[in-house]
Amino acid sequence: MKKLVLALSLASVGFISAEAIAQDSPWLVRARVVNIDTANKSDQVGGVGAEDRITVGKKTIPEIDISYFFSPNVSAELILTYPQKHDVYLDGNNIGTFKHLPPTLSAQYHFAPNSNINPYLGVGVNYTNISKVNLLGGKGSLESSSFGLSVQAGVDFAIDKNWSLNLDVKKVQIRSDVKIAGAKASAVKVDPLLIGVGVGYRF
Repeated sequence: MKKLVLALSLASVGFISAEAIAQDSPWLVRARVVNIDTANKSDQVGGVGAEDRITVGKKTIPEIDISYFFSPNVSAELILTYPQKHDVYLDGNNIGTFKHLPPTLSAQYHFAPNSNINPYLGVGVNYTNISKVNLLGGKGSLESSSFGLSVQAGVDFAIDKNWSLNLDVKKVQIRSDVKIAGAKASAVKVDPLLIGVGVGYRF
């Protein structure tokens, strides 16, 4: 009987340790569907007329993010996607397109890592690479890159020790000068609000 109790105790300790290791794994990968809601603020075009005449189309995109946990509460998150194509409008008229690749790196604090509902806040930096610009039949151009801050709030809903559902909201600074025939015509603040839902897997 004593041997049986000892064996069960050791098995129990082993199970708990294995479960703790799984829970304490530093890697978390999420897949999200994200809606990009652009702020669409712009200076006057050519220094005359009304502001906010240049706008960038809204869209929904897929996204992957990879998080590394330095502790149960503190993590770093890298957000990745493929280059996204956006339409550009002047006074509601389509004047062309561009593509952007916006990786974002954030530091996060998770408030309840041992709870089934785990809210978090984050702050980080965004680098946006702008490419394949085609505005005004080739007469218009954008700056090739943009650096800006990002802030976020989100929550993970645990399904089991590995899987979770995620809701995430970010505000990101993305800005660029619009040039026509090489001369600056306006400055655009895209500054999108990103609302994402998805699933996560903790390794």
